[in-house]
Amino acid sequence: MSEYLSEYKGKTALVTGGAGCIGSNLTRALLKAEVAQITVLDDLSAGQRWNVPDMPSVVFIQGSIVDDEALKKAFANKFDFVFHLAAHFANQNSVDDPEADLMVNGMGTLKVLQYSHLNKVNKFVFASSGCSVYGSQAPLPLKEDFVSLHLDTPYQINKLLGELYCNFFHNYYGLPVATARYFNVFGPGEIPGKYRNVIPNFIWWALHQKPLPLTGTGEETRDFTFVDDIIDGTLRLGVIPEAVGGAFNLASETETKIIDVANIVNELTDNTGGVNFVGKRDWDKISRRRASIAKARKAVGYEPKTKMKEGISKTYDWITANRDRIETSATFEV
Repeated sequence: MSEYLSEYKGKTALVTGGAGCIGSNLTRALLKAEVAQITVLDDLSAGQRWNVPDMPSVVFIQGSIVDDEALKKAFANKFDFVFHLAAHFANQNSVDDPEADLMVNGMGTLKVLQYSHLNKVNKFVFASSGCSVYGSQAPLPLKEDFVSLHLDTPYQINKLLGELYCNFFHNYYGLPVATARYFNVFGPGEIPGKYRNVIPNFIWWALHQKPLPLTGTGEETRDFTFVDDIIDGTLRLGVIPEAVGGAFNLASETETKIIDVANIVNELTDNTGGVNFVGKRDWDKISRRRASIAKARKAVGYEPKTKMKEGISKTYDWITANRDRIETSATFEV
């Protein structure tokens, strides 16, 4: 066990959005770090109850972060750590329903911050999005001191809003806040479906021998980051003092072409469907993504370890192992 993880032993934690990919893996990591009690708050709008570890020390509350009754129930406990991952997920989803996005990613974040302040939590870690706050015209590699006010979707706008609220609660109330800017997270725990990320959907389509849709030329790049590396960085932000008050890119620091991802998936699954080029989405103006992780590396010792092919293979193994449950999942739409 890494030395910093000993700081979690015997403590308590709240994970909002704990039924999702990042949240469920974070909960498992907290269990390994011997956290005494973990509360997971999730409305199951995107995740599944079966994705949450079924352990005596894990308390699951089904509810929304905009619902005061659910928040009061969760914060009836005293928490050392709050990991705020719950969100109205995905750019296209926010374009389709901008009011819901504002309520969950704006008001919901504000409410979780308020309850955390009133309950005097020891550390608040906010899951922001490096694919959001930098906009489409930022110079590469993306560094934390550049933030754009010209964003392309409500999701991007409200993730930046969440960061601003975090800064306010830290600067005004002294709430110990650290912000993680995640980049294109993938891995076990993410159920394929509508509004979901490209890698689990590619794997699902490939398992059904369907062509993989490329929304653009396929030459577009993203900084895909395996969930285990994201969890390591998030947990570091939770306990290392130098993280307080800062925003940190958590990424692989590597550009990967979407066409290369498709080829890896098709080869892994023996998919003869190939690829299918489709129209680019109106809001998608980002052609390249690559983050600098120099700040996180220096401040908290963050260092991603999982290579692309290894991560895709582990994601494939998880999806095939849970295929029956995914097939019957209420949220599954591809």
